[in-house]
Order: sequence, then C-alpha cells, then structure tokens
Amino acid sequence: PEVTVYNIPGGGAFAMFADPAAVNWPMTIGILFILVLFVTMVYGPIAAILVEMFPTRIRYTGMSLPYHIGNGWFGGLLPATVFALSAYKGDIYYGLWYPVVIAAITLVIGMIFVKDTLGTDLHAKE
Repeated sequence: PEVTVYNIPGGGAFAMFADPAAVNWPMTIGILFILVLFVTMVYGPIAAILVEMFPTRIRYTGMSLPYHIGNGWFGGLLPATVFALSAYKGDIYYGLWYPVVIAAITLVIGMIFVKDTLGTDLHAKE
C-alpha cells in the first residue's frame, strides 16, 4: 500500500503510519519510562501539597474540586484544543502552546496563593 509522507520544514519527513518493524522499541520504552518518571514527580508531592492547603473540615472538597477541574476540564479538553489550534494555524507544533500556557498560569497562581505551612498545626480548627 502507498504511504503518505509528510514533510515538516526543518524537522524532516515522517510517514502517516509507523511501520512496526522499523520502530526502535528499546528507545520507545525508555522514553515512555522517562515520561512516567516525570508524571510521578508531579503526583507524588501533589497529595501532600493539597492536604496542607486546606483545613481538616473542608479537606475532601478542597482537594477534590481543584483536582477534578484541572484534570477534567484542562486535561480532558487538551487533545481537542491542541488539535483545533494546530489545525487553525496549520502547524502541528502550534497546539503545544496550550499546555505550556496553562502550566505557566498554574505556576504563577500557585506561587501567589499556596501558603507556607511550616510550623503550622494542620489539624487545628480555623
């Protein structure tokens, strides 16, 4: 069968479908392993950070709401938004600005609003 080849300026060419025989499986597994490490670097401390942010009486809702908004809305709509942006501009990399901008906004908001809890009794009622 004929395979469509796409050319990316400055990036080379790639086929529409990957040939399983030509895939470098050790490299693919290695890259996926590194990406999983990055994810665990986020999910490890996020539980402790969310627990420290909210008093005990509202902790469940305080943790659940931002987690599900972040993962549901921003993470859930990520593929569609990235595709729409890329299709609109005609550049496959343009859509990557969406997660970068969301991450930057999250970093700024976190730096402003996450308070330091060192020396604070986390079980005390406020």
